[in-house]
Amino acid sequence: MKCSAPFSFVPMAVTLFTAVVYLAILIPLLVVHETVPNAPSNPTLYRGLNLTEAWLDLNELTNGYHPFNSRRNDQVRDWLLRRIEGILDSNNVSWDTDDQAGGRQWIRASEPLPITGLNEFPSDHAHEDLQTQKEAPAATVFNDIIANYTSTALTNIGVSGRRAGISTYFEGCNIIVYIRGTEDEEGEWWNPDFVSSTRVHGQGGVMVNAHFDSVSTGYGATDDGVGVITALQLIKYFTTAGNKPKKGVVALFNNGEEDGLYGAKAFLSHPMAKFVHTFLNLEGAGAGGRATLFRSTDTEVTRAYGRAHHPFGTVVSADGFALGFVRSETDYVVFRAEGFRGLDVAFWEPRTRYHTDEDDTKHTSKDSLWHMLSASVETLKYLTSDTSGTFLGPRGDHDNGKVKNGSGTDGVWFDLFGRMFAVFGLRTLFAWSLTLLIVSPLILIVVSYILIRSDKFYFFAGSVKPAGHESEAVSLQGWRGAFRFPIAFVVSAALTVGAAFLIRKINPLIIYSSQYAVWSMSLSLFFCSYWFIMAGCNFVRPSALNRGYVLFWMFIFGWALLVAATVFEDRYKISGGYMFVIYESAIFLATLVGLLELFALPTKSSIIEALHDDHETMEGVDAVPHSDGIIEAADGGNDDVTEEAEASETTPLVSGNDHRGPFGATFARGYRRQYPDTTDGTTEPHEKKNHSFGEEQKWSAKLPTWTWLLQFLLLGPFTIIIIGQVGLLLVTATAQTGTDGSPLLLPYLVVTLFSVLVLLPLGPFIHRVTHHIPTFLLLVFIATLIYNLTAFPFSRNNRYKAYFQQTVDLDTGLNRVTIAGLEEYVRDIISYVPSASGQQINCTARATIRDGISFCSYSGPDANVVEKVAGVPPSKEYESWLTYNVTRADKQNKATFHISGKETKACIIRFDDPFTGFKVHGAAKSDGKWADVPETGSDQIKLWHRDWEREWVVDVEWPVSEGKKEGDEGRSGRVVCLWSDHNVPGTIPALDEVQRFAPEWTSIVKLMDGLVEGSKAFII
Repeated sequence: MKCSAPFSFVPMAVTLFTAVVYLAILIPLLVVHETVPNAPSNPTLYRGLNLTEAWLDLNELTNGYHPFNSRRNDQVRDWLLRRIEGILDSNNVSWDTDDQAGGRQWIRASEPLPITGLNEFPSDHAHEDLQTQKEAPAATVFNDIIANYTSTALTNIGVSGRRAGISTYFEGCNIIVYIRGTEDEEGEWWNPDFVSSTRVHGQGGVMVNAHFDSVSTGYGATDDGVGVITALQLIKYFTTAGNKPKKGVVALFNNGEEDGLYGAKAFLSHPMAKFVHTFLNLEGAGAGGRATLFRSTDTEVTRAYGRAHHPFGTVVSADGFALGFVRSETDYVVFRAEGFRGLDVAFWEPRTRYHTDEDDTKHTSKDSLWHMLSASVETLKYLTSDTSGTFLGPRGDHDNGKVKNGSGTDGVWFDLFGRMFAVFGLRTLFAWSLTLLIVSPLILIVVSYILIRSDKFYFFAGSVKPAGHESEAVSLQGWRGAFRFPIAFVVSAALTVGAAFLIRKINPLIIYSSQYAVWSMSLSLFFCSYWFIMAGCNFVRPSALNRGYVLFWMFIFGWALLVAATVFEDRYKISGGYMFVIYESAIFLATLVGLLELFALPTKSSIIEALHDDHETMEGVDAVPHSDGIIEAADGGNDDVTEEAEASETTPLVSGNDHRGPFGATFARGYRRQYPDTTDGTTEPHEKKNHSFGEEQKWSAKLPTWTWLLQFLLLGPFTIIIIGQVGLLLVTATAQTGTDGSPLLLPYLVVTLFSVLVLLPLGPFIHRVTHHIPTFLLLVFIATLIYNLTAFPFSRNNRYKAYFQQTVDLDTGLNRVTIAGLEEYVRDIISYVPSASGQQINCTARATIRDGISFCSYSGPDANVVEKVAGVPPSKEYESWLTYNVTRADKQNKATFHISGKETKACIIRFDDPFTGFKVHGAAKSDGKWADVPETGSDQIKLWHRDWEREWVVDVEWPVSEGKKEGDEGRSGRVVCLWSDHNVPGTIPALDEVQRFAPEWTSIVKLMDGLVEGSKAFII
């Protein structure tokens, strides 16, 4: 083997090149993962957009908590209407408003017509302006205060094998802005009295959706303030001169997403919903960073997002939703179920700030705002200008009552360093997978067969008997290294998994704040253990075939993974297996190179013959006396000669005994004839530069020295990029979910899996890596292991989430504050709360509310959610917070509830036993879009008004039990009202107290829809 070239397969070259490649890839991946592209210095880079204006709007929007059930929410809604009007006026476009109740106002363009004199004829320009006034307005603002919907959903958790049901009545108050496209039909085609209202109008339009409500404990900067501001800027962009879209744009500002995706569901009863063929949903599940593409309905619509300057995301996140690993949802699911084709783009980290008081403009940035805004502009530009017919044709859901939007195909997509975006069809991936499954092993078998026929297949070559000398076996040592990889891999992976279990047992939440410490521990442990086994085996029994054997094993393991990925692609439409397809393709090519390089070797028979000839030569030479033998014989012949006389004065200066002095004797005895090295290979004098590495098989001297680098470049860089960025995304997405009740072991197993996958490209070459790197990584492992086992998992920048709710029994005045979370930390938090001091803290599990966490309660300060009478303590006014009346129909299993609550728009009727039907007075008739109460019944009715302190009138019926007759049975339960407005200090003193005294490593967030629940019992 030629070892003098700089690319030779020698320790220094391997160590240098592999280290440089890994660092050159992993460092940029981390930079892309942790940073956001800088916003442009020019805030009006796009004509029609203004980043400075957008940032100021975001500050105004997030100036307080604004959940649906709060006064601040009403203020935000009014502000949005004013901002939309201001944007349209500033762009000098004509627009009108429509509240779907017959009240319509025409707003002309703000620029007046030129005034002409009495004796002057109107100019052509004046005629054009008059004509413009008669044309349909460029935009229409819908102030939707009519839409409502009723539905029932089954939960995944039930009692006695029955899934609990939750019924909902919701009154929407969305804002919808329609920007007319050049290809849209003229006229107010959405009105019921329009002459052609019975048919679908135009070729459809593109919707951008964002919700303007926040949670009751978060300011909603990224969830979903940035989305709302982006939608405002899109209105500004598409109503700017020169930017008018071909297809119409619908901007939906929906209200009520946080409590159950209610605003999006209410929109579906609006006439504009039938006009939408594609959509872009903007969301937030973090508090800054990059906006990622969560999900997409199909390949074709995903290509629109690929036009973004800094695309970010992978289809693996969509698979997480599809497989049920991600339990939260966005409005995307509502629109997808309606047959719309579209995208779900959202902020996703850091989750530690999600739904907290740090979801504000202080903890996000203009860079994050620009990342979502610029991507949205490019996406909508593509969708509104597409004329290819991609989004035309018969609908996938075959609903002829909606605009035609064609049928999409399942897709695969991922970004590269946040700069490039790969998009292709799932069927393409399946074809690639199937071809690779079949063709790759066949090619390797064919090449192996040719090598065998050429007598150059050295793998699995053992002892061979030369022709004519069958009694003399010669070993080629071809089995050396055959089973090292599976042993090293299993042991190293087992140690890495064991470390994950150890961390899970001792300090399970350290990954919450220190995911890179966990990454470092896992990577260094796997590398060190794998290197130690492979390098140790190679030291004891060196083998030139070690690289090839490792690739063979990797190919077999990868092929098995590819089988599973292909099945998931075909049967379950799961696209995330693309990374295994790419991985196996790289392994196949590297393995093929490993086989092809064997053609450079001499035939095995020539090696064996040369070995045999050398062996016979040695035997012949040994039979002929040589110089040493002659010298020894001469010495032996003088054994009987007396010893030389002792030297004296008369002794000659130079001895004359046979003319032999000490130098001459030394030279004679030191001379030895050099025999060829014939242990297991041959050397040829004219090829002095070709020699095997170390003690490896001598026949490997003729192997090319540079092929290892080709193999590494095939196996390493691209797969490291693909695997690395998916691993970073998944670990970041799961690292901070343990406090939500999610499995604590999951993120550690994800780290372990991707640590192994990232380092496997080193597998065939790691035995050549010098000891310096594993020595350094061993120190890293020891340090990170100690840190991960002992460090406190939370900090000021990575706060633990504890969930708050206060419940008040309005009948008895019993007041309980509940802090939910992992019991160890919740008890610690409560120990800091003054009002809880000295109380016995009871912690219980409530799987029907949230599994995996404990609910710890104590008696706290009285709530002041209802305006109190001076001098009267809140506990004395509880009865007035909520009033209800229940009237039962005579001899029927039916009853009517009349419910009113002060300072609230939300109440609930909870039943101890299921009911089978309900109707809210004033609700729209069911159109079959939403599920009715199932046969198994429902357990509660959530009631949401758009107005304050309005009475609900609800009819309820329940089934007749076996052996009973109608009218014999009643129902019991509780009527509950919710309060969620926490903007004024002192409104909820218990929450103020917990937020004030809880340790700095803690954030307090809402547990349920209401921060405070007040309830009264009922019996029918």
